[in-house]
Amino acid sequence: PQFEQSSLQAVHQQRRELLSNVCTRYTRKRRLLRPEDLRHLVVDDTHGLLYCYVPKVACTNWKRVMMVLTGQGKYREPLEIPANEAHVSSNLRTLSEYSVPEINHRLRSYLKFIFVREPFERLVSAYRNKFTRSYNTAFHKRYGTKIIRRHRREPSDRALERGDDVRFEEFVYYLLDPRTQREEPFNEHWERVHSLCHPCIVHYDVVGKYETLAQDASYILQLVGADAAVKFPASSKTTRTTDDMTAQFFQDISPFYQRRLFNLYKMDYLLFNYSIPSYLRIR
Repeated sequence: PQFEQSSLQAVHQQRRELLSNVCTRYTRKRRLLRPEDLRHLVVDDTHGLLYCYVPKVACTNWKRVMMVLTGQGKYREPLEIPANEAHVSSNLRTLSEYSVPEINHRLRSYLKFIFVREPFERLVSAYRNKFTRSYNTAFHKRYGTKIIRRHRREPSDRALERGDDVRFEEFVYYLLDPRTQREEPFNEHWERVHSLCHPCIVHYDVVGKYETLAQDASYILQLVGADAAVKFPASSKTTRTTDDMTAQFFQDISPFYQRRLFNLYKMDYLLFNYSIPSYLRIR
């Protein structure tokens, strides 16, 4: 374990250094954090932990673990907590709820971590979850109807009313449409990680990756001295979005739109050291 620990430390040191170098190269001047920038930072005052959650990167399980860590013994086992309960905002405190001195104290002294994922895999995962699952009617109504109205030629009345059959291509057009972000910020499920978690302003101690989820999760729990009984849930999902699946979604996207979409998510690729996917035709 000692050897394993030191090689993990080296991996995380490299990730931090790369992140810091990219930030130095691409950010002109450092702006100050505003309270709304801190809404994704979940606080565990018991263990001195700050977690910036990124939807579609094991965030339900991390919120469950944070509820176990902060629950004063109320919860024992993360998977006993229903998924919808993990997302109830009052169950966990975020950094935006604290006073400025309290915020600064926690940013200085707590262990700060984030989990990231290959950006297009995360994007396809969000699309599949929000637009192809029949139970996500709130998303179909809120976003689907708008996407179809704007980006489908001659949509049927049913599609305009229900918004439940958005094609991936239409979703891409919506993301790239300049009106989209002028009207409102991106939804957190497809917002860029650098816009959700501000890794060039908040200095994260650990950058965990979805690809190495189990070992990174146990590394963090060890670092903060969490009770050995608290285990990060093992992934059992067979429906999870993979690289091959992501490639299939991009087959019908023209090189022109592939390049524009890549540019939209480029900072996440650079900051977290993901290479340009081999299936893209943007060479």
